[in-house]
Amino acid sequence: MGLVRCLAGAFLFFLLLGRSTGQRVVAVQKGPLYRVRGSHVTLWCKVSGYQGPTEQNFQWSIYLPSAPEREVQIVSTIDPSFPYAVYTQRVHSRGIYVERVQGDAVLLHITGLQDQDAGEYECHTPNTDERYFGSYSAKTNLSVIADTLTASMVAQVLTRSEGDVVELTCEVSKSTAQHTHLSVGWYHLQGAGEHHAEEVLTLSKDFVLRPGSSHTRRFLAGDVRLNKVGNTTYKLFISGVEPSDQGQLYCEAAEWIEDPDGTWEVISRKQTGRTLLVVISQGRDLSVGIAAAESSLSEGDTLQLHCMVGAQKSSSRHFQVLWLLNGMEMVRVDPHGVLFWEEEYKERAKLGQLRAFKESNAVYILTIYEVRLKDNGTYSCSVSEVKTGDFYSIQTNQSSGIQVDVKPIESQMRLSVSTSTPQVMAGDALILLCEVHGASSPVSVQWWHLPPKHPGPQVLVATMEQDGTLILGSTYRDGRTRGRLRLEKASSGVFTLVIPHTLDEGDGGRYGCKATEWSRGRSWTEEGETAVTVSSMGLGLHATLRSRNAIVRYGQNLELVCQVSASYTLEDVPVSVGWFFQPSLPSYHHYELVRVFPNGTMAWGAAQLRFQGKAQLTKAATSFSLCVRDAMAANEGTYQCEVEVWRRNTLPLGQPAATTRSNAVGIKVVLPESKLRVATKESSLEVAGGADTAIECRIVSARNNSQFTITWYLLPPPLANASPLQIVRANYSSMLEYGAEYSSPPQKSRFLSQRVSRNIFWLQILSAKPRDQGRYYCVVEEWLWLVDGWYKLGEAASGGTTLEFKLPERELQLEKTNRSISAREGEEVTLPCLLQGARQPTTTHLAATWFRSEENGSIRSLLTLHCNGAIEYPRESLAGRLHLRRPTATDFSLTLHSVEEGDAGVYHCRVQEWQQQSKGKDWALRALAFSGYIQLTTIPPGSTVLSRICSSPSLLNFILYFPLVLFLLLVLAIFCWYLKFGKSKKANFTGDQLMELQGSGRLQKT
Repeated sequence: MGLVRCLAGAFLFFLLLGRSTGQRVVAVQKGPLYRVRGSHVTLWCKVSGYQGPTEQNFQWSIYLPSAPEREVQIVSTIDPSFPYAVYTQRVHSRGIYVERVQGDAVLLHITGLQDQDAGEYECHTPNTDERYFGSYSAKTNLSVIADTLTASMVAQVLTRSEGDVVELTCEVSKSTAQHTHLSVGWYHLQGAGEHHAEEVLTLSKDFVLRPGSSHTRRFLAGDVRLNKVGNTTYKLFISGVEPSDQGQLYCEAAEWIEDPDGTWEVISRKQTGRTLLVVISQGRDLSVGIAAAESSLSEGDTLQLHCMVGAQKSSSRHFQVLWLLNGMEMVRVDPHGVLFWEEEYKERAKLGQLRAFKESNAVYILTIYEVRLKDNGTYSCSVSEVKTGDFYSIQTNQSSGIQVDVKPIESQMRLSVSTSTPQVMAGDALILLCEVHGASSPVSVQWWHLPPKHPGPQVLVATMEQDGTLILGSTYRDGRTRGRLRLEKASSGVFTLVIPHTLDEGDGGRYGCKATEWSRGRSWTEEGETAVTVSSMGLGLHATLRSRNAIVRYGQNLELVCQVSASYTLEDVPVSVGWFFQPSLPSYHHYELVRVFPNGTMAWGAAQLRFQGKAQLTKAATSFSLCVRDAMAANEGTYQCEVEVWRRNTLPLGQPAATTRSNAVGIKVVLPESKLRVATKESSLEVAGGADTAIECRIVSARNNSQFTITWYLLPPPLANASPLQIVRANYSSMLEYGAEYSSPPQKSRFLSQRVSRNIFWLQILSAKPRDQGRYYCVVEEWLWLVDGWYKLGEAASGGTTLEFKLPERELQLEKTNRSISAREGEEVTLPCLLQGARQPTTTHLAATWFRSEENGSIRSLLTLHCNGAIEYPRESLAGRLHLRRPTATDFSLTLHSVEEGDAGVYHCRVQEWQQQSKGKDWALRALAFSGYIQLTTIPPGSTVLSRICSSPSLLNFILYFPLVLFLLLVLAIFCWYLKFGKSKKANFTGDQLMELQGSGRLQKT
């Protein structure tokens, strides 16, 4: 509280001073200050007299005794990058931080004070005023001194009866060169817990005795007192101990120093070990208590437990003691002191790690040497009084439980990472240091690298195991790239990593060191990192590719120029250039044509057969040229050049320092002009069923040495938007390729492509059938051999030839009306196909076929009823759902069962009339007809009439408002009728009628 009042007074004084004078004043805690190594230090800083915003910024720096003129930046409230590298890790880990007390006052906290923290500290506030007037920084000195304070007391277990006297001795000493005071106090913990300690008696730094609140009465009565014997010995006396005194007692010493501003500050505080005091109450029979010298331990420490038996005349009685952990028996001690260990503890007892013995008939001790984490838990002891001879239990009592906590071993290891080469050029060496302090066990070190601007996993550089074994990362094993990497232990705790040759800026970034301390099967890890910048020779390196002419005629020369620029002189460094080419075909990618190395050697790529011998490479200053003579179609595509810059010292290693690739330049080679013309006159043919016919394709003009590829197409009726079907393609080598619809052997045998002469090609159709009707045309491609292969010069389509069937005069009459039908999914629907007019029995037979239009425009048959009554299903998957209804001889309606969503589409039927010439002869087609089109729409299962009405806004509005409009019209009509006929009827009433109405009361005189 005194320090807070002092700070507040100082702040108020400087605030009034700054505001009254109008000058900016920065004040810092007055020095010199002395603090011990490892302590927590706080320095205050305040600014006043400013005219800027109420929240000011502060920057802390230090001037070390070794370099009093050099400023080392520590921490800032405005700039995260303000700290120098030596303080970066501590600032990031909150080992050093700034606490803002108010807008213009802060506290600098330094935790774990180190020797190198000694020096002159400066607090600086950046200017926020319109002009500079006053002071903007203040300094104070901080010295780091050794911690010489010691406090010790023998840890023991004392058993006393009520009313006895307890005497405890605490040894306290210091050897600090500065003038300091000591305070010594005694504290009491109830039981074995770690809860708040009660003050017993304290000798303050001003040599005043001050009792704790719970011991004031006994201090005034003289039952609690403290005596100083000599310079270092302090004794506590407690007379007439009470049951409430049972617990742990310890001594705490503090060393105080007076700062220049008059305030006293604690610079060191030490606690002794704890003494366990057990108070045995009088007059109770067989009381059992348990106590531990220390209940909070670390791995490897020793745990000692005491079980105290309180009973009258206990020396003449016999007791059996059980030690329990979490309620489970560990060991049994019989009245003669013989031990019976449980199975899981026998091995440790044989090795001497466990010991239990009977100290007296009233005190039993259990000791665990080198405790483990599994020894955590609640310990208790159970005591049974037994009868002499047969050890029959007379009475049993169990102590309360005492919680023992075993903490894992903690490491004191600290780590710092630095570099003597924070900025280097590519090719120079990197030297990195990793200093490990405070490790008491073997340490392994691992270096990693995180390249700049490439967030991702860290790259392993090298590892040194505890035994000194060196393991290099996969990218650092080849000594030809970066040289032979070295990782050495220069001195105790100092590990040096040397990378002899950096490659490029990718070797810059952050390098980290991870040190791992190993002890007793456990490990602790500390990490640190430092930043390195590697400047690359690729800065400013750029290549531009130009062409004199982007369009080259077949047989002319093409020339490309690659212009190179850089931020340094290219003539001083070795340069190699590579030429890349991507053919115009989309499936190809850029591949290397040729590469010219700095020594003048050339390496041709996979395209050397097309370019080698035709390509000429030249160099002039900073430009490189590629000239290709007699350009061919194969030379058409996209070109690029790639320039590599080499460092002289790494040229034999085969690694360039920088690479750049130019822009892409497209070159088009114009082929000879096509002179292809094909006859485009439309024509028609009529053919009888079963007859042969031919469709002609005539070439009007072309080059003399050209070859042709002919592709025949059919555009079938009746849909105008149907897609053409490819029949057969005959290329310039007379190789035939049939379309999907004509690839079956029967179709191939009926459709033949034939070259009649150089300019005339026929498509022969053998045994023409009704389904062959449609518009036929050919597409002709002109091909020319140009030294390195066949090239297509152009193509043209012929006029169409419509093929029609010649049928008898009489025709079948089918219903031609187009209609739409809706069907719900899962139900069945019938599509009508009715033959109109009466039909007399004849010698002819009827056949019917149902078709459906696909999304691509083609027409697929669903089923065919042959004239012999057989039904054919081209798609077997539909056979179970399609049924041809024949209620009459002229009804060919199609029923579709279990309608699915995919059944929606356009349907139509075709009916044919066939007649057999004579018995045993073939059937001949006499007549045929096509129906109109039926648009089938499917409805989801959940759809209802109401839902369809609601889904149509126009229909819903009609249903809602149309009755209302009718009602209003009806009301209007009644009103008009009333106006027209009501008065005339009143005028025609007779006198008798009036009297009758008056008598009935229905008419009143006015």
